[in-house]
Amino acid sequence: MVVTTTGQVLALLGMVVAGLVLSRATRLDSTLACLVCGFVAGLSLPFIEFDTGLRAHNLRDIVFFIILPVLVFEAAWHLKFALLTRWIVPILLLATLGVVISCLVTAALLYFGIGHAQGFPWIAALITGAILAATDPVAVVAQLQAQNAPEDFRVLFEGESLFNDATSVVLFSLFLAIALGTRDAESGGYLADFSVVFFGGLAVGVVCGLISAALSLLLASASATILILVFTAFGAFYVAEHWLHVSGIMAVVAAALTLRWALEGREDTLARGVDDTWGWLGLFFNSLLFVIMGLTITFGMFQTQWLAMLIAIPAALIARACAVGSCGLLSLPLRHNIPVRRQVLLVWGGLRGAIAIALVLSLPVELPYWYTIQSMVFAVVLFSLLVQGTTNQALIARLADDQREG
Repeated sequence: MVVTTTGQVLALLGMVVAGLVLSRATRLDSTLACLVCGFVAGLSLPFIEFDTGLRAHNLRDIVFFIILPVLVFEAAWHLKFALLTRWIVPILLLATLGVVISCLVTAALLYFGIGHAQGFPWIAALITGAILAATDPVAVVAQLQAQNAPEDFRVLFEGESLFNDATSVVLFSLFLAIALGTRDAESGGYLADFSVVFFGGLAVGVVCGLISAALSLLLASASATILILVFTAFGAFYVAEHWLHVSGIMAVVAAALTLRWALEGREDTLARGVDDTWGWLGLFFNSLLFVIMGLTITFGMFQTQWLAMLIAIPAALIARACAVGSCGLLSLPLRHNIPVRRQVLLVWGGLRGAIAIALVLSLPVELPYWYTIQSMVFAVVLFSLLVQGTTNQALIARLADDQREG
């Protein structure tokens, strides 16, 4: 058993490395290259009779308890606390009201576009909307850095994405519970449930972060600090999600931000090497998700679900535009103006990536519409990679030129 599992892990790691090599050789985006490697491997593995060990029934636990904690902690750790607090109002607007608007608009467009008579009920549309409300800023932030964009704008992008990922996961979990019958759809109290799960996760994360910070200061070792931070990422998620049944994602976000604040100014002592550690962990697990997506994609998906996939792409873009535009208007009275140029980039640069893939891969196959949802999310992610991701650089440069001329 151990030998088999070791071989399966090594095979997945080999696909990730092959994807990074392909990215280097062809100058493809690393996530797209990993997806290609996963897809090719998916076609090849049956011929060599190799089993990766990935199954529909174990993907949810792998994604939620192993992959998501790393991706979320890594993103939260790299946020600069001072700049985050400066933009906290528009960030929270986009990550709460914006996510709800995006989810509802996407759900409505998909529900009426596909047609409920074809076995796609409202709850399926809401699950899809929650998944597609999550955005991935990695590629866009790198492009903003290349164009020397203002640092506060990069923080706005990263902060909004981090918190909207957390909100999306909470919404997804609530809708999934309704779909599976573990929560009564007629019972109401959704806002109360959401608040308990969301803020309960925050509280757990703050406590875990403070305990971990105290341990780091007590041990006074850079190596021990790295070990404690990795333990905290997984431990905060496990305690919140498995024991207390609140948001594990919010717990990880709060733990990372608390630790970042507590260890501020100690980057050359206690926190030495932390950035490098989370850098390679984030790279591996982000790439692994795209490899798994490649393994999951089939030609049949495009043959049977092409209409739903085509509907999902404009639905996601329209919903994102509605969310950003609404929050942009609401932020004006609060003296946090988001210029139109930045709103345009927030819409077009709102790529769907790792979190969306993680959520859709965790869908239980007993849901009759799981394959339709998976096909639509994969279509939007592919559009993000192939179209939005490749045109963002030109858009950023154009907006930067306009801003300098203005």
